[in-house]
Amino acid sequence: MKSQQRIAFIGAGNMARSLLGGLVADPSGRFLLAAADPDPVQREQVEALGIETFSDNARAIAGSDLVVLAVKPQVATQALGAVADTLQSERPTLLSIAAGLRIANIEAAVGCELAVVRAMPNTPALVQRGISGWFANKRVDQAGRDLARAVLEAAGKAIEVDDENLLDAVTAVSGSGPAYFFLLVEALAAAGKAAGLPADTAAELARATGTGAMALLDHSPLAPSELRRQVTSPGGTTAAALEVLQAGLPELMEQAVARARDRARELS
Repeated sequence: MKSQQRIAFIGAGNMARSLLGGLVADPSGRFLLAAADPDPVQREQVEALGIETFSDNARAIAGSDLVVLAVKPQVATQALGAVADTLQSERPTLLSIAAGLRIANIEAAVGCELAVVRAMPNTPALVQRGISGWFANKRVDQAGRDLARAVLEAAGKAIEVDDENLLDAVTAVSGSGPAYFFLLVEALAAAGKAAGLPADTAAELARATGTGAMALLDHSPLAPSELRRQVTSPGGTTAAALEVLQAGLPELMEQAVARARDRARELS
């Protein structure tokens, strides 16, 4: 095995930079990193991490073990077409984090079968607290799987699924999921204001309660249901509130996730 493995990013936006930042912090020094982006401002931000950048995608990915496709879905096909010759001749593993872009679409854009890992990260990756669902096609060998996992885990956790179609459900749960929690905090703050609190006090209480509860969940070995039980005294204030929420929230969440999953299928 080579002492260093070359990983090249096509695209240097926020998500790419979060992954690159995690890889740079790897103490082993086993990754040789590069990134390409047509925007000089994006390149400068990556260069600040000590990473070589290019304006030309083909130059960036030449000789790479893993190529990370980190562009918006609407330009992904064009970006792949521009580097098709390099991908066809060198056959690196391709890790795509372009939302909704199926492996069949990737191979059609390149014009050949490839070792492809398709992943769905989420925005907490921007603070190294993300989680990604990922699927590898049958052409990805163990070395490619390990390298793709290392990239995804540079910004959080990564969970493999055994069917590409399950990535639509991953999108609905964890990809869109941060917005559900943000909405809950918004609603709690609005409810606090309606209950008589000043708006800024209600907002601060709701935000801190949300982040604190998630930190407790993250550090506790207990299931969410058990943590909820511990907060809920029989006949108390929490029980009264949960009686209202449990009358509709579980069904609403199931409907919301199903709607998001179905929309992900439509978009891909």
